[in-house]
Amino acid sequence: MGAWSVRASQPFPTGRPIMLWVPWPAGGATDITMRLLAELASRHLSQRVVVENRPGAGGTMAMPILQQADPDGYTIAQIPQPVLRVPFTQKVLWDPIRDVTPIIQISGVTFGVLVQGASAFRTLDDLFAYARAHPGELSIATNGVGTTPHVVLEELFTARGLKYIHVPYKGTSEQLLAVDSGQVMVGVNSTGFAPMVDNGRLRLLATFAAKRSPRWPSVPTLKELGFPIVAMSPYGLGGPRGLPPAIVTTLHDAFRKAMFDPAFVNEIAKYDQELDYLGPAEYGAWLREQYAKEKVAVERMGLSRVGTGP
Repeated sequence: MGAWSVRASQPFPTGRPIMLWVPWPAGGATDITMRLLAELASRHLSQRVVVENRPGAGGTMAMPILQQADPDGYTIAQIPQPVLRVPFTQKVLWDPIRDVTPIIQISGVTFGVLVQGASAFRTLDDLFAYARAHPGELSIATNGVGTTPHVVLEELFTARGLKYIHVPYKGTSEQLLAVDSGQVMVGVNSTGFAPMVDNGRLRLLATFAAKRSPRWPSVPTLKELGFPIVAMSPYGLGGPRGLPPAIVTTLHDAFRKAMFDPAFVNEIAKYDQELDYLGPAEYGAWLREQYAKEKVAVERMGLSRVGTGP
């Protein structure tokens, strides 16, 4: 406590780098864009922002780090959508509202259903027909249990009495390689898939967005195909519980300048993403609202595991 008091009296940031924890593997779209954002923010903070990766558990591995970190501003993390859902699907020791100080919302990803460029599957109906004719043989990869793609798959397949083999991966890059190489038949992932769709290695069957992407105007949305599903996954940055307002402001201001830098805007555009800015108060309100919605959605789909034993 004494050491923290001494550090708290010093100007922020001073003397050491800020660690930005990214809960996805190195080399994926989120990692690449977060590293650029960190580099740009470093210039405004006059202190290095260093990205550290902690993949696994559906994008929630940074949460224990935040929970245990001092609220001094030197430990922050990307906050993806799954952290708002996982507490309702499995037992965890952290709470995404209690243990996080919201800093800024940055952007969001949408998702798509992907197959090999040479695959015989050309529509979602093709997937449903195969699953119906070959129960339990259709292998579908996502970026983890309890992630948005997994939840949507449950609604698309299980709710219709169709079985599939769920193959979770730690991140986008390894999942896309698995689909491209034929290790799995289908992948559901975020728009980090964009370059591989553009070069023809993967085929995009549908997206989860509210409207068609200008980048792939011929690809329908789930909503157009008759499924009442729009699944976006906004993300931002958060710090540990109790982060002082002055430090929140310093971090927010630096990352806001960084995210509006043309270099960052152009980088996320490669993955069909746009800026989706919210400040600390608005982002905090959004997190609370989404947390409540996730609870309802998980219970409605029968995925809740809270209180069901170890």
